[in-house]
Amino acid sequence: MSRARRTVRGYGTAVAFLAAAVLVSALVGAANLNPLATVTALLDRLPFVDLHSGLSPLDRAVLFQIRMPRIVLGALVGGLLSLAGAGYQGVFRNPLVDSGLLGASAGAGLGATIAIVYLGGAAGASVPVAAFVGSLVGVAVAYLTGAAGGPGTATLLLAGLAVGMFLTAIQTFVLQRSTQDIQQVYSWLLGSLAVADWHRVVEILPYTAVSTLIVLVHGRHLDVLSVGDEEAHTLGMRPGRVRLLVVAACALAAATAVAVSGLIGFVGIIVPHAVRRLAGTSYRTVLPLSLLYGAGFLVLADTVARTVLAPGELPIGVVTALIGSPVFIWILRTTRSVRT
Repeated sequence: MSRARRTVRGYGTAVAFLAAAVLVSALVGAANLNPLATVTALLDRLPFVDLHSGLSPLDRAVLFQIRMPRIVLGALVGGLLSLAGAGYQGVFRNPLVDSGLLGASAGAGLGATIAIVYLGGAAGASVPVAAFVGSLVGVAVAYLTGAAGGPGTATLLLAGLAVGMFLTAIQTFVLQRSTQDIQQVYSWLLGSLAVADWHRVVEILPYTAVSTLIVLVHGRHLDVLSVGDEEAHTLGMRPGRVRLLVVAACALAAATAVAVSGLIGFVGIIVPHAVRRLAGTSYRTVLPLSLLYGAGFLVLADTVARTVLAPGELPIGVVTALIGSPVFIWILRTTRSVRT
């Protein structure tokens, strides 16, 4: 099979997976929707398509005002987390790296904790903003600290770990002084899409577009970085500038996702790793496929989270952790066996 046909088949499979995840999530829930009418109603929203679905006004409200905003937000969050994870792994040439490094998650957690504890009743509106700002500040401090320690990715990673631990310690200190808010903080830390609506979807679109575009256009540069900085210099590339741009875009992507969903772990590790197994190691392919598969994966994970304990709801971070933990251990074992 030619390379072009393999590429087309790879993208086709990813789009089909995402479409299937959206359809399953749209049909599953407390209200039973007619499958054929639901598919027709979704197709009717496409440009240049005019179909009559037959859904009742109540069913249309359930589909387009309750389920679809959550599905779209979940797809955006999953895509951003996976893309950020793949980008970080390309920059640091390490398949075990994700957006939890460089202080992104710890900064978001501290920002959300401060908003919940000190802003009281206004916290509902301020938590996403505080998490977004905290995530970007965490990455900036980690990057500046790593740059001051000298060149090299190892220094940057160690700086990210140190900054993350420091921010987590501050978060713990704040929580110990306000124990009545611990449950609310930990609910946010475990991740949820329960507050999804079209307003939140529109709110994150600009950040999603900018971060996604920057990361995707650097796929070829990440392929060059994978063979080493000296080779990249030889080819006329400036590795430091590329690394800074990609890290900044990945930090923006992760901060955008965390701001609207809380902390959802493992997506940025297991999805890019699975994509590399399916489609090879070129980042020109890994990045867009991680975006598509990550979107579909989180839509399915959220479907499980909101239905398995219905009418209650399981934090989505618990679902991704239950799936991601054994996969992560398997990645560790296979990576070690390859190196030995």
